[in-house]
Amino acid sequence: MTNNSSLYQQNDDSIRVAVLSEALPYIQKFAGRRIVIKYGGSAMTKQSLQEAVFRDIALLSSVGAHPIVVHGGGPEINQWLTKLDIKSEFRDGLRVTTPETMEVVQMVLLGKVNKQIVKGINKVGALSIGICGIDGKLIQSRCLGDGSHGLVGEVSKVNADILEPLIAKGYIPVISSIASSEDGITYNINADTIAGEIAAAIGAEKLILLTDTIGILKDQKDLTSLIRHIRLPDVRKLIEQGVVNGGMTPKAQCCIRALAQGVGAAHIIDGRIPHSLLLEIFTDKGIGTMIVSRG
Repeated sequence: MTNNSSLYQQNDDSIRVAVLSEALPYIQKFAGRRIVIKYGGSAMTKQSLQEAVFRDIALLSSVGAHPIVVHGGGPEINQWLTKLDIKSEFRDGLRVTTPETMEVVQMVLLGKVNKQIVKGINKVGALSIGICGIDGKLIQSRCLGDGSHGLVGEVSKVNADILEPLIAKGYIPVISSIASSEDGITYNINADTIAGEIAAAIGAEKLILLTDTIGILKDQKDLTSLIRHIRLPDVRKLIEQGVVNGGMTPKAQCCIRALAQGVGAAHIIDGRIPHSLLLEIFTDKGIGTMIVSRG
């Protein structure tokens, strides 16, 4: 008579072997390639998800890929603004950033969030270094639009040479979404935007946006309408048709811009799912939306 627990163990082992076998060609494909990860949403605020993301990033590094992490920190910034009784306003999905707000943004992103991420990645066995767009003039910026958003900026130039020695030595850069202009003004920049521009500047194979949505949907009310694979021209059409709207629009536009500048593929995935990074990169089906230039 066969022991049932032994059968369950054999099944578990078979599943693990199948998963590893499926992952192998992807591991081989992405060895030596650069993968830019925008880290945000629930994956940043829930401890269990934080640990899963850090392990995923460390594993990517250990199998020969070169992950680069870009982060914001909206929830933490909101908490500190509330503590300090500083009112916060959002316009067009962007935080209107006064000089007073900018001080808090810098304090939270550079002094707290960035170092928490670095510490978390280092703890699971990888080596990461925290920087921001100001360091070495990694990112040069200018005021966004007509200045109605205050100290909110946009990327004018990326000095990718700053990242090259870090990547070559096997370090994982962790980049805060703060940058400055030629005349020394510090700007708060959307982290999705910075991730896309860095991905383009370093010739990344992939740009991955961790979000609180499952990806691009054909029908916003139907989660089963997830679009798993889509070409760049078709994403543009969905934006024009209003199928892609609201908060998904800037994310899709970020992906479009990155792909237009040579990034291999862009992914919008659900960071609320543990190990979503590995599921998207190392499995045939993936879990989110993959956008490609063609094919």
